[in-house]
Amino acid sequence: MIEREVYRMRKAGSMDRLVKQKEQLEDPGPGEVQIEIKSIGLNFADIFAMFGVYSATPKGSFIPGLEYSGVIRKKGKNVVFFDEGQPVMGVTRFGAYSSHLNIESQYITPLPIGWSFQEGAAFLVQALTAYYALINLGALRQKQTVLIHSAAGGVGILANRIAKYFEATTIGSIGSDHKKDFCLQEGYDHVLIRNESFASELHTICERHPLNLVLECIGGKYQKISFEQLAPEGRMIVYGAAQYASPGKRPNYPKMLYHYLTRPKIDPQAMIQQNKSVMAFNLIWLYEQHELMANILSSLMDMDIGKPHVGHQFNFNELPDAISTFQSGKTIGKVVVNL
Repeated sequence: MIEREVYRMRKAGSMDRLVKQKEQLEDPGPGEVQIEIKSIGLNFADIFAMFGVYSATPKGSFIPGLEYSGVIRKKGKNVVFFDEGQPVMGVTRFGAYSSHLNIESQYITPLPIGWSFQEGAAFLVQALTAYYALINLGALRQKQTVLIHSAAGGVGILANRIAKYFEATTIGSIGSDHKKDFCLQEGYDHVLIRNESFASELHTICERHPLNLVLECIGGKYQKISFEQLAPEGRMIVYGAAQYASPGKRPNYPKMLYHYLTRPKIDPQAMIQQNKSVMAFNLIWLYEQHELMANILSSLMDMDIGKPHVGHQFNFNELPDAISTFQSGKTIGKVVVNL
């Protein structure tokens, strides 16, 4: 048994309830490893869980955090594919805001040679999300056209690289123009700012490049605009709803209610006539399918889409500041917390 440091929520609902504390961690059980965490990756699911508006949020006290990288310090019985002292990266169904954690060995993978711990903590959730959306659900084919919302975020960057592997024409949407040069350097063919001219600019592009696939994580009017521009047989994959996120320590319930009540309504019968599809998924579901995750990760490594972009780093004592920065919507790439 060791003493570890964690950020624990006694109950979801307010960031004020996130408290740094010390607690005991038992030795890993059979099939488990104990990880000394070196870096933690932040995700929107963390924010929604701490706000208490995420369906998978644990009841009562919990430690937030879905992904991390670190070093194996102890092994439980029956762990044969990993060694103590080995650098790894992994995903967990909450618990990553910690200096150490125990996890089943099927949820970790070796840190690629030449990767930093920061890069390891910035990869898995984003890469799994992008691949599953584009390939498993989106059925992306060679030289199609893809619209990727939140183009400069962790998922958006890797989704563009995967799409480019298929020689796709990629359109990125961003919330502010200071991210445009970065997206163009990442290889997007077109970059649009989500403003009053977004619909007309997207329409102009889609007249030349019929839109086959949309990765949607914003919601609201931009979801509606994107669906309307889909070509016949087009597919929209919804994996998030950033419009419900807001700065601050508590959910903005009036704003969330407004967005909920005014969200787009898509009629399945109309979809038949339009020959378009909408699909959605939650990465927490994918967590339960560890064999599927392993297959996706193997395919990603074969693609060799490069290292993730770590745009912002904080130390463990600054984790609340890291969360505030992440909430601002001004970040590029991944926000990582180091221990």
